Amino acid sequence: MSVQQPTPNDVALMAGRAGYVLKGNDRGAFTVASPTLYPHMWSWDAGFVALGIATVSVPRALTELRTLLSGQWATGMLPHILFHSPSDYFPDPDRWRTQVAAARPAGVLTSGITQPPIHVIALSRILHDARRRGGPDRELAEAFVVETFPRWLAWHRYLATARDPYAHGLVEIHHGWESGMDDSPRWDEPYSHVHPGAEMPPFVRRDLAHVSDPSQRPSDAEYARYLWLLEQKVRARYDDAAYRATGDFVVGDVLVSALLAAASDLLADIGSELGVVEGVEESRAIARRFRTGVLRSVDPATDLARDLDLRTGRYLDVDSAAGFAPLLCGGDDALIRRQRDLLLGPRWCGHSRLRWPVVPSVSPASPHFRERTYWRGPQWPVLNWLMAWALNRSGEQEAANSLRLAGLAQLVDCDFAEYYEPLTGEQLGSRDQSWTAAIALDFLAARRPGRRRPVRLLTSELPRVTPAGRPPTQEFPGPAVPR
Repeated sequence: MSVQQPTPNDVALMAGRAGYVLKGNDRGAFTVASPTLYPHMWSWDAGFVALGIATVSVPRALTELRTLLSGQWATGMLPHILFHSPSDYFPDPDRWRTQVAAARPAGVLTSGITQPPIHVIALSRILHDARRRGGPDRELAEAFVVETFPRWLAWHRYLATARDPYAHGLVEIHHGWESGMDDSPRWDEPYSHVHPGAEMPPFVRRDLAHVSDPSQRPSDAEYARYLWLLEQKVRARYDDAAYRATGDFVVGDVLVSALLAAASDLLADIGSELGVVEGVEESRAIARRFRTGVLRSVDPATDLARDLDLRTGRYLDVDSAAGFAPLLCGGDDALIRRQRDLLLGPRWCGHSRLRWPVVPSVSPASPHFRERTYWRGPQWPVLNWLMAWALNRSGEQEAANSLRLAGLAQLVDCDFAEYYEPLTGEQLGSRDQSWTAAIALDFLAARRPGRRRPVRLLTSELPRVTPAGRPPTQEFPGPAVPR
């Protein structure tokens, strides 16, 4: 895989435009996922956003995570959406009706499901940036870790207990949205057993108003299944055990499980470094259990991990990027090398039809591949970031840098789209997506494998690096991301 490195002008333009996007989406204490399609705070978006902001401002990055923690439920769950103001987004708080849940947080409107546990991975990156800078940034970040360690541990403990009560070593999800890969073909078989009841309240979709091509989004029939599962969660009063007994969708998710294992390892590491005593060994035990569960799910014929339908007891064989879950959590060096070669090879990033050699959500060689539809083929920059991070962590710096450079080349357009058509490179979904801009900043900060340098966004230079013919998101007098 060979991709030309971005020029200094590309770097300046991308850094400036990414700063404008994050500033435009900044709401003070949190960042909306995008200006129109996603006008609230999403859980795993917030993790990526925070690690990107940390390249400019460590304090503001910590504020992002603190705001997310304000929505944590008494069970330890971090909900997938925090609603901070009225909007036309659907499903809205009235549809979620989380007031039926005893564990919901007081004074914060949230959804009633969760998303992948990326947050401690982000926190470790922020801590790295803070230590590199030293001084007040380091003191603030280390104090934040010590203060919030019990909250992150409670989040991981929730996933390890309430969402894995039978110790499969796989985190149980109750909705495709909880995977982060909402309509992935990973869920086609489980969703085939979801049959919306006649008593489901009617709905009007609003997401289609924000995209030019409805084929990019899930169909109405798929959306009805999504909302029926929401109704089942409400009927169970958001009690996980009650839903498990009655709900239609219960799946062991390998990607969520791998992220939990990796994040638990990191939580134990940073807790130990900072003298935290309680919870370090528990975190290591969580990491071991879910790493084992992920490795147990690998199909020896394909070297890909497989989700487990806990309703039928069958593994789900789909050529999805989630199959590279072992790359994220480690535990088998030989398998990691095979997965590296597979990821970079002709079925995945090295496929001859791809515009950019970055991670597609589904292999172009798979019968499930649909190049324009959400998580069924398009390339998501955050997914590419995850795989580059995993490769770098496992000692595969050259492979990680290849993905990073290819990812930067894909983002030179500076639209920071939600996802990209993999064959043509066309921007799809919403524009000015916060997490896309954030990972661009993080990629730019990693000028050399294993090293990170700050992205300098000089206010005096920003007007000159705005892409020709496209005004910045908004004018502002201060730094691209406030300190």
